[in-house]
Amino acid sequence: MRYLTLAAIMAASTSTPAIASPALAICHQPYALCASSPTVAIPGETVKVNGKEFQAGVSVCPVLRGPSIADLSLMNGSCSSPDGTPKTVWSLFSNAQSYPQLPNWAVLPSVKRTFTTTAAPGGGMSNMWSFPCVVRPRKVNGVRLADCKGPMNESPWTGDAVPVGATVGTAAPLGLPNPVGGNFP
Repeated sequence: MRYLTLAAIMAASTSTPAIASPALAICHQPYALCASSPTVAIPGETVKVNGKEFQAGVSVCPVLRGPSIADLSLMNGSCSSPDGTPKTVWSLFSNAQSYPQLPNWAVLPSVKRTFTTTAAPGGGMSNMWSFPCVVRPRKVNGVRLADCKGPMNESPWTGDAVPVGATVGTAAPLGLPNPVGGNFP
């Protein structure tokens, strides 16, 4: 997993145009890990990334503690809570090997897979990396959850649209709609 994480960081820092370069940082605040989450489109809402508009989506993600990887260029240059309170966290990436997952938020091992995007409903992907999340007031099965809002079919590496037919890496189980993930550049 460490090699996969290192490869992802290297790909992001070497294949991204200068205008959209990530400002990578290690954060130590609570964060949402959306790696195994599906995404539902928010009708009529868009998200801007580097001046480009994308369909907005929402993912429900567990809130974890520990070191995580952030793109500060999307986070106002800071790991601090998006609104300065514990009611919000950033959706970040980590090398956690087991964490709470659907359907009942039990701690399960992360299972990586790839899939090919399609034009069918639920056949896309989403990028929640370094986007804001609102922490839910009540835990579910002892797990703190957050609703994270980010772009659908947007590449975490380039900020460009991910086309139909792209290969995407995710830890979301097979069958979940619009999994959170990253396309292979």
